Amino acid sequence: MVELKGIILKSTGGFYYVEAANGVYECKARGIFRKKNNSPKVGDKVRITVPSDGYCSIEEIFPRKNTLKRPPLSNIDILVIVVSTTEPAPNALVIDKMTAAAVDNDIEPVVVISKSDLKSAGDLLSIYKTAGIKVFSYSSAEPDSAEDIKAYLSGKISAFTGNSGVGKSTLLNTLYPNLELQTGEISEKLGRGRHTTRTVELFKTDGGYVADTPGFSTVDLERYNMIDKDNIKFCFPEFKDYLTECRFTSCSHTCEKGCAVLQAVEEGKISKSRHDSYVAMYNEVKDIKEWQKKN
Repeated sequence: MVELKGIILKSTGGFYYVEAANGVYECKARGIFRKKNNSPKVGDKVRITVPSDGYCSIEEIFPRKNTLKRPPLSNIDILVIVVSTTEPAPNALVIDKMTAAAVDNDIEPVVVISKSDLKSAGDLLSIYKTAGIKVFSYSSAEPDSAEDIKAYLSGKISAFTGNSGVGKSTLLNTLYPNLELQTGEISEKLGRGRHTTRTVELFKTDGGYVADTPGFSTVDLERYNMIDKDNIKFCFPEFKDYLTECRFTSCSHTCEKGCAVLQAVEEGKISKSRHDSYVAMYNEVKDIKEWQKKN
């Protein structure tokens, strides 16, 4: 019996595929995990036993950095949010909901603005640089513009998300040609066919992993990772320096007099579009009760 430490790359049909010791082992999970409602997830770092015959077994799940309910994925380092300058036009509220959900789950949000050859990415770049969020401009007409993105993701576990048509597959192909994604149509390799499974899977890249998350969208993050109204302000990094400067300790930073956040917006230190998103998100959840969040 040999013990190894590894990472779960894929889960399907009750089997877990664990990369360990330069190999991939098909494993079963001990029943204790299911009893404790703590089933293994893709991205989990685990300890497995490898017998001389029979199934390998997952014996221990190491502490998680973070975990998402949907997609069922753990230990994500970076959420890459791909948006385009045009066709489709960027939706600030959607982008900001994604960045906030990432921060709330201890995941670093990275915004990649595509199609910069069709329309300038200047305004978007400025908004997210000011917000303290890592942002890149990318154009398929300039493949070299992906090199900085690739270097930044090296050694990390990254998940990509973005609306249809923003150029996510084109970007992934440029970053990781071995994935062989089919741009402009459903990728059979990554299981996005209409009748195929929605299995989450990690693919090895240069020094890291990229997570395939079929159907991953802002709707999933909203429904399964709802942010408490009192925590939303902490999910906007640019608010940090002003949160303790408001006149009233109960300030919601939406409309109150003496609000340092609102003052920073007026002075251009915080982007108005970012604050508008914050207010919209706050108003969406301010009256939701705890028991409603569990449904």
